[in-house]
Amino acid sequence: MAGLIQRHGSVLVRRFLTNGKRITNRALAVTQFHTSAQLDKTVSFNLSDIGEGIREVTVKEWFVKEGDVVEQFDNLCEVQSDKASVTITSRYDGKILKLHKMVDEIALVGKPLLDFDVEDEEGEDSSSSSGESSSDEEEVKVQAVAAGGAAAAATAASVISSGKVLATPAVRRIAMENKVDLREVKPSGKNGRVLKGDVLEFLNIIPQGTVKPHPTLAQAKPTTAAPCPKSMETVVPLKGVAKAMYKSMSESLKIPHFAYSDEIDVSQLVKVREALKAEALARGVKLTYMPFFVKAASNALKEFPIVNSSFDEPNESVVYKSYHNISIAMHTPQGLVVPNVKNVDSKSILQIAAELNALQERGAKGTLTPDDFVNGTFSLSNIGIIGGTYTHPCIMAPQVAIGAIGQTKVLPRFDASGNVVPAHIINVSWSADHRIIDGVTMASFSNAWKRQLENPNLFLLTAQ
Repeated sequence: MAGLIQRHGSVLVRRFLTNGKRITNRALAVTQFHTSAQLDKTVSFNLSDIGEGIREVTVKEWFVKEGDVVEQFDNLCEVQSDKASVTITSRYDGKILKLHKMVDEIALVGKPLLDFDVEDEEGEDSSSSSGESSSDEEEVKVQAVAAGGAAAAATAASVISSGKVLATPAVRRIAMENKVDLREVKPSGKNGRVLKGDVLEFLNIIPQGTVKPHPTLAQAKPTTAAPCPKSMETVVPLKGVAKAMYKSMSESLKIPHFAYSDEIDVSQLVKVREALKAEALARGVKLTYMPFFVKAASNALKEFPIVNSSFDEPNESVVYKSYHNISIAMHTPQGLVVPNVKNVDSKSILQIAAELNALQERGAKGTLTPDDFVNGTFSLSNIGIIGGTYTHPCIMAPQVAIGAIGQTKVLPRFDASGNVVPAHIINVSWSADHRIIDGVTMASFSNAWKRQLENPNLFLLTAQ
């Protein structure tokens, strides 16, 4: 079916053709254009830059649908970048005409996310907007011959509502003007959507069978062929956090890593943490071992600042960072994320613990923001909460070092008198960028970190 449009002055006449022949058994409506000082204008709402070099996001949830009327600052949707979830708000007052992306689809920065119908107070010509050229939004008025002229027009508004039927506003208008209950029309669109052609077939304006049913609605043909192995496979495209991990690890493995591991006796730290745990909880903070690991790393970074740097490969230079934003690998329902605790060098162990608690809570809810990930300078991963002893962590570019802490185990060790005693032992595995960090530097940094954990009283010598 094709449509021919002819303009005569201010009159727009639409004619439908079937197989090249003009349909004459139905009267076709005439739509008048009226000049007004206030016109509707279609505006595309583009996805703006959300920072950190992010070029694409995944649409997680829509808070609106086509046809909704919204105001400025109303929530439109939630998107997931490779680092965080962001809620997109409206910058217009108007009606939503089209959603360009469905849930779980990729949206690109700078590309249309949805179309608005906003009021144009200056009366600008909006004939070139995407809304007018869309076939789904074309206003087609078809009147059945059997309808009694003015009487039909008077009763058109009384047509049965089809709220449970999937159909576009244009299709609903055709149905209303012809007193068609959409629930009686056989749908041929995806997910049971009633198309324009379905209504025209129902009205016998076009021959039955002109509109081909969607494959999901067509009756399956019987087959005796053996099932293909491919039909038993599931293909899941990478998106969100999983896609971010693919990209970051691909970049990471371009770095020449070298590894260094050691063993730490944290028996004294276990006692200190046990003694402080109840007091910290009384202040609303859950105290784990991680804040001690983080603070010890910050103190060691002051002694070996090159471990807190980044490598500018194009200029073959090292960028030293005076701030310690220590990234912490966390497992969340969305996957592995690595937010950071800002300015650890100026925070106490209790303050670090409170920030870690907040990051873990936001990670569990999927509400981490881009600011939680920006400007990390050094990374730690406590793989020991899951298990394992040694690992080979991958550096998070552009950082130059990362440490992975294994499980705490009670093992026999000799004390200063030569007696065998139980000791709480952890193992740490460091990875460093061998382009700028040598083995001696990394071993010395590890020893400085180890010294504080084996003698927690050394934390009292730092200002924070």
